[in-house]
Amino acid sequence: MSAVMADRCKVPQAFWRTMAHVGLSPSAILRLARLPATLHLNPKALVSTEQYFALWKAIEQLAPGPGLGIALVTQSDTATHPPSILAAFHARDYRDGLERVARFKRLCTPEQLHIAEEGAECTLTAEWLYATEPEPAIATDVTFAMLLELGRRGTGQRLTPRRVEFVRTGPRHESCRAYFGCPIRYGASRNALVLKSSDLDRPFPGHNPELLEMLTPALTEALGELEALSSIREQVKVVLKRCLASGRPELPDVARDLGMSERTLQRRITDEGTTFRDLLAEARQELWRRLLADPAAGIDEVSCLLGYQDTSSFYRAFRDWEGVTPNRWRELNSPSFAAESI
Repeated sequence: MSAVMADRCKVPQAFWRTMAHVGLSPSAILRLARLPATLHLNPKALVSTEQYFALWKAIEQLAPGPGLGIALVTQSDTATHPPSILAAFHARDYRDGLERVARFKRLCTPEQLHIAEEGAECTLTAEWLYATEPEPAIATDVTFAMLLELGRRGTGQRLTPRRVEFVRTGPRHESCRAYFGCPIRYGASRNALVLKSSDLDRPFPGHNPELLEMLTPALTEALGELEALSSIREQVKVVLKRCLASGRPELPDVARDLGMSERTLQRRITDEGTTFRDLLAEARQELWRRLLADPAAGIDEVSCLLGYQDTSSFYRAFRDWEGVTPNRWRELNSPSFAAESI
């Protein structure tokens, strides 16, 4: 397993300009997402995966109509893309462009693009390294539209995928079918954009080797710096959060998932001045904060997802952490309680 990126990403100014262009107020988005009201004014502001998803959920609720995710991509100017994406539009061919996106996309978000080519098909899927909930549907639309738009703008041809697979069951908007121009499967087991392998060798007339020669070393250096900032503490907690629901993960299990020996993992945890037990506690606390923030999640369900065998054990542990019951914590941290306190 490769190093896990830090759970932070920038929201570029181009993002907010695009929102304003389609009639969505940044202030309204941030208010609905319960994020700082001035976030859009700070070009250096960082958000976590959870906060990034909250932005897209707010945009979904405020969208003036269906198909907004696709419209955001098709109406965007390639020149406004960040360097990590811009480089892909000047690649040698579609395959080279996709590989550049996969290599450098983590500079934009803590997300990995997986490319699997088999026979006549090339399947693209995205993995959010820190996600503890499904990716918002509109964010999936933006990702898939961007990857297809890369091929269409790069080749100058209206390429069509073999098919698109969505986990969501609906709604089935005509704008989605019209844009992709291929069969769309809803209720699938994964979100996937399946391309024709033959399209990957199509050349990009706008191939600019001189520009790539300048951008690639800088992007590689930036990626290396980001990997260096990813501590073993964060890597271990990512694995723990994924495994908690299936029981209490042990050190050997985490070491195996991270591709290192148990002794090496233990040494690196110790070098960072912590213990495996402390990291397990931190992972649980961070996860329950997110789970309890969802009013639809029952306490029994949260207890199970955190790996507790019974709810009473969860209640005892929660009281030790917070000094109140889970229900009381949820009341104290609800939007209505915060409004009453102002």
